[in-house]
Amino acid sequence: MRALGRFLLFVIVLTAAVGGVAYYLAGRQPGPTIEIRAPEKLVGQTASLDVAVETPGGQLSSLTAVVEQKDLRETVFSLDVAGATGEIKQESPDRLLIARPMGKKALPALAAGPARVTVTASRPVLFGLRQVSTVATRDLEVRLTPPRVGIVSLHHFVNHGGAEFVVYRVSPGDSASGVRVGEAAFRGFPGSSVGLSDPELHVGFFALAHDQELNAPVRAFARDAAGNEASTPIDHRVFPRPFAKSRIDIDQSFLERIVPAIASNTQDLAVSTASPDDLLAGFLTINGELRRQNNDAIKALAKKSQTDMLWKDAFSQMGSSAVQSRFADYRTYFFKGKEIDRQVHLGFDLASTAHAPVLAANRGTVVFASFLGIYGNCVVIDHGLGVQSLYAHLSTLAVKEGDSVEKGHELGRTGITGLAGGDHLHFTLLVDGTAVNPVEWWDAHWLEDRVYRKIREAGGTEQ
Repeated sequence: MRALGRFLLFVIVLTAAVGGVAYYLAGRQPGPTIEIRAPEKLVGQTASLDVAVETPGGQLSSLTAVVEQKDLRETVFSLDVAGATGEIKQESPDRLLIARPMGKKALPALAAGPARVTVTASRPVLFGLRQVSTVATRDLEVRLTPPRVGIVSLHHFVNHGGAEFVVYRVSPGDSASGVRVGEAAFRGFPGSSVGLSDPELHVGFFALAHDQELNAPVRAFARDAAGNEASTPIDHRVFPRPFAKSRIDIDQSFLERIVPAIASNTQDLAVSTASPDDLLAGFLTINGELRRQNNDAIKALAKKSQTDMLWKDAFSQMGSSAVQSRFADYRTYFFKGKEIDRQVHLGFDLASTAHAPVLAANRGTVVFASFLGIYGNCVVIDHGLGVQSLYAHLSTLAVKEGDSVEKGHELGRTGITGLAGGDHLHFTLLVDGTAVNPVEWWDAHWLEDRVYRKIREAGGTEQ
C-alpha cells in the first residue's frame, strides 16, 4: 500500500509539473497580430479607426480600442460589450477587419492636441484555460480647425455644357482642394502649375455638365489631412444653351458591319451575332451598357492628368472639316421605323476626306491609344490641369501611350471604326473626365478672357 501511495503521489506531482509546464508554455505563445491601419497621424471632425487583427481561426476572447487624451479615456470599440458598435469583416479565416468612427463627430469630448489610441486583443490557448494578449498603440494629433478657402479670380461665366476656370486661395496650402458643381467634383492644382508663386494659391477648371441643372451650386472646397473640410461659393453666372435633338435610322447592313467588329475587339462583351435579332440585341448592348463602360474608362483617365498646364494657345479644330454633329446631341435611334434607343452624343463629329490626317489639337501626352468599344480606334491626349482631348473612330493609330506630342502632331487617320456610320473624326474635350463643349477651347478669345487673364491678374506668368 505504501508503494501504491508513493506511486500515486508521483503521478500527481508529475501531472502537476506537466500541467505547469504546459500552462507556462501556453502563456509564451504569441498573441493576436494587430495592425492599426488608420488613422495614420491626424484625427479631425471625421476619422475612422481601421484595425486588422490576425489570429488562428479568427478566435478572439476580447478586443478593445481605447482613445486617451488628458483626462479622457473612451472605449471606441469592444467585443466584450453587448451590442458594440462598429463594422467587423472576416477577410480570411484568420484575419478580421474592424472599422469604427472616431473623429470629433463620433467622440464629442475630443479636443485639439495629442491623443493616443490603444488596441488590445486576446485569444484563448490551452483549451481556453489561458489567454494571450497583444497591445498596439499609436500616437495621434487631433486637429479640429478646418482649412480656409477664398475665391481670388473675378467674373465666372459658365455655359451649360461648358467649362470655367477659377483661382482661389487655400490655407494651409497643402490641403487637398477643388470645385464641386452639384455632386460632381473637379480637382484643384497648385498655382505653381501656371506660374503663381504664392503657395496658398490654387487653380482649377470646372464644368456644368449638359445633364446638370442650371442652378447647380458651385463651390470651392479644401480638405486637410485630418479630414476637416471647408467650402465657399463661387460667384458665377450661367448661360443656358440649347442642345440639338436628332433622329438616327439604322439598318441591317449597319448592324452587320459594326456589331461583330466591336464584339471581336472587346473582351467580356457577351453578344451574339448568330441571327438578325441577335445583331439588334447586340447593338442595344453596345449602344447602352458598353457606352457606359467606355465612358467610365475615359473618366478614369483623368487621374493620369499632369499638374502643369502643357498648352499656351487655343486648341485646333480639324482642318477643312464639316460639322456633322454637335456636342450634347440628344439622339433617338430607329430600326425599321420603330424607336429602339436613346443616347446623348458627347462630342463633335467632323468630316473631311476619307482617311484624312487627325492632328493633335494641342500639346500634351498620350494617355490612351487603342481600341475602345463604341469609339473604335481611339486616342486620348492629356494637356494637364485635368484637361484632355479624345479622337475616335480612327482607321489607323500613329502614336502610343506615353508619347509626347506637339500641337499638329499626326495621331492617325479618320475612319469608320466603332459606332461610326461613315468616315469622320469624333472629337471630345474633357475636364477632369467630364465631356464639355469643345467650341470654347477652339476660341482664343475665350481662353484669354476665361483663363489667361485670371492667371495674370493673380500674378502668374504671361501666356
